[in-house]
Amino acid sequence: MQQSRRHRAKKSLGQNFLVDRNICGKIVSRLDIKPGDTVLEIGPGQGALTSLLLESEAKKVIALEKDNELAQDLTHRWPDLELHATDALQFDWGALADSGPCKIIGNLPYNIASKLIWDIVSTPQSYTKAVFMVQHEVALRLTADPSNKQYGGLTVWVKNHAQTRYAFKVPASVFRPQPKVDSAIVEFFPFEIDMLPKSPQRLDGLIKTCFQKRRKQLYNILKSKWNSDIEGWFNQYEISPKSRPENLTPEQFESLSRLM
Repeated sequence: MQQSRRHRAKKSLGQNFLVDRNICGKIVSRLDIKPGDTVLEIGPGQGALTSLLLESEAKKVIALEKDNELAQDLTHRWPDLELHATDALQFDWGALADSGPCKIIGNLPYNIASKLIWDIVSTPQSYTKAVFMVQHEVALRLTADPSNKQYGGLTVWVKNHAQTRYAFKVPASVFRPQPKVDSAIVEFFPFEIDMLPKSPQRLDGLIKTCFQKRRKQLYNILKSKWNSDIEGWFNQYEISPKSRPENLTPEQFESLSRLM
């Protein structure tokens, strides 16, 4: 394998390259790759994880890389890698499901991680497991429980589509250049179709309505939509209308969204 050329990290793309092979091995092991698996990597960068993925038992490794210079370098080093020079935010995750689900991995740029994860979990048929490295604060949000300050709209949406698990913390020292904050690994296990939100658009709307005003009481947030059905829902779940958005579980949000 030819060595990668030195590449100057681009701040505009949120590039921080992994340089610790032991940490890379630990991350890849979390994906639990089996013979015949298809693996998709988001933002391979200089190929720290890619090299280990290609050495694994995966049947196929696909990579999405927005940086054209890095994409060309990766294709030159690994001709067998199925490389797509594209922005992961523009990738059609629904189309990926048409060719069969895969396992997804990535060291996600901090500036797009939340949006990208929101999109990916929205199409759970496209993957069987995902392992993402994100900013440590985002990892806490993705795995938070209700009535916790980290619990928010992202938590509710993701936990209505997948089970999340905080794996381990990753220090800033294993990156070049070093970010100013630590990172963490989060694992995602998509729900079966019958467990998914019945009205995802309504759930999306309710989440955004509530968490844009998260300091307010739910009655005041929902006052314009309040009716006997909604009042009955609060009585059924024994929830006070004076509660705040972070007090509802993901399942309660999904149930309430059907009445909106």
